[in-house]
Amino acid sequence: MDILKSTNRKNPISRETGIKPGTGDTGTLGKGMEVLEIISSAGRPMRFTDILDRSSQPRGTLHRQMTNLVSEGLLAANADHSYELGLKLLELASSAWSSNEFRKIAEPHIRALQAETGETVHLGILKGRQIIYLDKVEGQQSVRMHSQIGNASPLYCTGVGKAALSAFPIEDVRKRLGDTEFFRFTPNTIASLDALVDELADIRRSGIAWDREEHEPGIHCVAAPVYSQHRHIAAGISATAPAFRVSRGQLAEWAPLVKNTAQQIMKEMAARLSPRT
Repeated sequence: MDILKSTNRKNPISRETGIKPGTGDTGTLGKGMEVLEIISSAGRPMRFTDILDRSSQPRGTLHRQMTNLVSEGLLAANADHSYELGLKLLELASSAWSSNEFRKIAEPHIRALQAETGETVHLGILKGRQIIYLDKVEGQQSVRMHSQIGNASPLYCTGVGKAALSAFPIEDVRKRLGDTEFFRFTPNTIASLDALVDELADIRRSGIAWDREEHEPGIHCVAAPVYSQHRHIAAGISATAPAFRVSRGQLAEWAPLVKNTAQQIMKEMAARLSPRT
């Protein structure tokens, strides 16, 4: 994930989400999370001064936070004085992933969809202003994509993101994304909230969302929304493929299959999950 420079150096804008991390007073836990997100966003080990440049915290506070994170195994301090995410996070992530009931419900369905299409299938869940990839079944001819399990992507330019957003009323979407910067990853990326709202209306009518090479050049998908009754879970599934191998016409032929798979997941969710979701 790249970080775009903003006029406020202490709060750079995330290229993935269009959000300024670390704004507001979120307490000790929030400050620790900010550090982890900064290093995760960089995708490489970082020195203290680089983290300080991107953080909203004073030097002394940041140093204490990082010392605590290292002692808990959430950060690792390297011999060259750089920091990277600690193995404790991998342990926690593995536990969360394996025990997630929603993922367990969806897994056989997305595996069946992958078998039908032969291409990569994603399961993404909406968290704040991002879509988090909760599961991924690789296609028979895998292609390198950003969408690894646990990675976050913007809602406005991914098929699963737009599918998940379509579960909410327009006023909720405007409130959620009101201060998002619509960074253009490709010439096809949606560039404004109004344009996104218009597309969401089409998704609600058809039950199908598209990524027309909007996030990554040469990668497109057809997606469908998956959500619980009270929208405590809002997600999407997609069949994703490289444009050089799969045409948009082929994606359109898969649309009913993707939509039916989403409906089957929701049917099982209604039977197995708490009615409060």
